[in-house]
Amino acid sequence: MFTYSDVMLKLIVGFIFITLLINLTGKGNLAPTSAIDQLQNYVLGGIIGGVIYNPAITMAQFIVILLLWSLLIMVTRYLKTHLHWIGKFVEGDPITIVRNGKLLVENCLRANLSAKEVDFKLRTAGVYDMTKVKRAIVEQNGSVTVLKFGAGSIRYPVIIDGQIDPDVLDVMGKDESWLMAELKQQGIENVKDVYMATFRNSQLDTVKYDQKDD
Repeated sequence: MFTYSDVMLKLIVGFIFITLLINLTGKGNLAPTSAIDQLQNYVLGGIIGGVIYNPAITMAQFIVILLLWSLLIMVTRYLKTHLHWIGKFVEGDPITIVRNGKLLVENCLRANLSAKEVDFKLRTAGVYDMTKVKRAIVEQNGSVTVLKFGAGSIRYPVIIDGQIDPDVLDVMGKDESWLMAELKQQGIENVKDVYMATFRNSQLDTVKYDQKDD
């Protein structure tokens, strides 16, 4: 039997779960930057919206469903942080669609972008002459980062969450032996001790997990 008190109680429980999940998994859900952030928001909203008006689903069942979804999200986030291939599967990689003024059609198709969509994204980014673009990159959230000639260079982290990104090494023209030698020069023996490492200005900038502010 439908009752407003039951709906209100489920709304309160749903609100509490959303608040706890956002605080436990990070504020990225408020401004989604990856597929997992979007998926978390969509499914959680669907669960709450589909359950609160269904009197056949008890409060206990509602809480169990929310707990199961929260557990799945937290486990997925942990795995994508600690296992590189899972992170790439869940979030994907940035894809370069323009390099040195030339459109890379194969990469556009790999990003599932039609010519009309590519043109729209470039125009949205303020690009009207592709020959002036040094590099245009489709990010994991679908936005496009544009670097024009003379505007510097984009560098992606070669180590993220203690995991080496071989694709970035390949773009740099380096290998893991070179990377390990650079880390040893900085007194770092294990890649897993590195939170993030970025190569810029011919120098490897590293941030360790135990690094403290001065």
